Amino acid sequence: MLTVREIEAALEKLPREQVRQVADWIAARELPDETAEQLAAIDAGLRSLATEPTLTAEEVRKNIRTWATR
Repeated sequence: MLTVREIEAALEKLPREQVRQVADWIAARELPDETAEQLAAIDAGLRSLATEPTLTAEEVRKNIRTWATR
């Protein structure tokens, strides 16, 4: 079995695209699968964006101090 240092040294020798492929492979294994509740919350948020009033970034900047002190 390779040590972390040996793996790091091997990665440093790889072309950038192959390092990216390894990083993608690791990221895919680190993230847990989405739960039904998470997907439902995402859907609810997207529906909310489509149906409820929103603020521009400028409006948020203008009002954030008053909201934060309530």
